Amino acid sequence: MSAGLFGLLDDVAALARLAAASVDDVGAAAARASAKAAGVVVDDAAVTPQYVRGLAAEREVPIIKKIATGSIRNKLVFILPAALLLSQFLPWALTPILMLGGAYLCYEGAEKVWHALGHGAHHDEDPREKSEEEVVKGAVRTDLILSAEIMVIALNEIAAEGFVSRLVILVVVAVLITVVVYGAVALIVKMDDLGLALVERRGAGSGAGRFGAGLVNAMPKVLTVISVVGTAAMLWVGGHIELVGLDDLGLSAPYDVVHHLEEAVRGAVPGIGGVLAWLINTAASALVGAMLGAIVVAVKTAITSRRQGAGTH
Repeated sequence: MSAGLFGLLDDVAALARLAAASVDDVGAAAARASAKAAGVVVDDAAVTPQYVRGLAAEREVPIIKKIATGSIRNKLVFILPAALLLSQFLPWALTPILMLGGAYLCYEGAEKVWHALGHGAHHDEDPREKSEEEVVKGAVRTDLILSAEIMVIALNEIAAEGFVSRLVILVVVAVLITVVVYGAVALIVKMDDLGLALVERRGAGSGAGRFGAGLVNAMPKVLTVISVVGTAAMLWVGGHIELVGLDDLGLSAPYDVVHHLEEAVRGAVPGIGGVLAWLINTAASALVGAMLGAIVVAVKTAITSRRQGAGTH
């Protein structure tokens, strides 16, 4: 009897170890998939604070919560089932769809650079002129595009996993990224309020007051840095998606050029060769993204100008 009990306990322990290993595998795969989508995640975090700009301070966090709820609904209810069905029955379509998303990232990044250089019309609606419901709906619509890109990038990273594993990993990615993005956004938009509170409660001359004033002064710069990093990340990630996608489709020349240059640098510079090789890949990917994005922006601008010209006649 005792031998049977010990045997049962051994089996339970083995199952527990297997389950723990599975959890570790899911966590590691989810982390890899999330990292691949870093460019879109940064852009998502950079875009969202604009939706609560100018609103009453006490409504900022509740609105962000509503947007986060819409974001998780986008990922789990709409995007996840479509992505899983696609990977299960039309896996060959994943690369072209991913490349379309990559092209969109390149376009978004190039358009932001174009507007930063003072070209084109770029008018953001003031959230104060819209109801909270309109603000949330607009933010959730924008999130749908970014979330679709995040989920497809993540799915491509785990395409070799089984169906159930893909399902669990994508759910983890969806929840993790939503919590990280909107938690960071909530923290960002409340930083200046925290700074003002420190100044008012402790006095402008105190150490806490000076720290608070520093927070208030720093937040516009922080948002600018996030925006710049988000733009660069979009060009880099979008360009890398295009390079890898072309290679998967049999057009290997651009990818091979970058890969050979990486390997040459890695072997030529001991110690930091790996870092330099990564920088080479990143710079090349960003250059490809910038060129592709510039082409899309030019085409869109030409089409818009032609339509506007036709409308005046």
